[in-house]
Amino acid sequence: MPEQPVLRAVVFDLDGLMFNTEELYDEVGEILLQRRGRHFSQQLKRETRGRPDRVSLQMMIDQLSLSETVEQLLAESDQLLARLLPARLQPLPGLDNLLAALETAAIPKAIATSSGRSYTARVLAQAGLQPRFLFALTGEDVLQGKPAPEVYLAAARRLGVPPAEVMVLEDSENGCRAGVAAGAYTVAVPGPHSRDHDFAGVALVVPSLADASIYRALGLPVPI
Repeated sequence: MPEQPVLRAVVFDLDGLMFNTEELYDEVGEILLQRRGRHFSQQLKRETRGRPDRVSLQMMIDQLSLSETVEQLLAESDQLLARLLPARLQPLPGLDNLLAALETAAIPKAIATSSGRSYTARVLAQAGLQPRFLFALTGEDVLQGKPAPEVYLAAARRLGVPPAEVMVLEDSENGCRAGVAAGAYTVAVPGPHSRDHDFAGVALVVPSLADASIYRALGLPVPI
């Protein structure tokens, strides 16, 4: 087995990894499709999970023969999310402790998400986390979204760290495929929405951000 490289930076996905927003996205998708007499199937959820918003919505339109444009569905979904986020946004287990441990060890951290800039800024501002990350790359900052590796390659360049020395934390198959293709040390942290995903090629699969394996891989003290 090849020796693990020294990991010098961490890049976090956002939705379903840091926050419970995948369940909110599912709720929004279900409302959108119910309004049109359609069903948001588990298969469609899996195929769209982790992809950029516009790509996911175009997949909905194509597969379910919807008459609306991506722009129309995006505006409607943004309105629905704006209603849900203030009362429902929650950080996922282990996030704050991991951020604190990285800060204590002076390990730089960033975000690479398929979501848009305004949504990402809204979520981070509501949680008070924006100042704790060097930067956030969004689906609007790349030409090819996840599962393409572009966003993680861009994050590594901006961090000034080779991809192999970056830990990528992801919750979905498409996100993990992006991290693996970038050559990063990719860790899958599946939630209820992604436990049946294929995480081929990842370095670790762990149940939460509190898992000791993440800390050991980063050379951090394991919380008691």
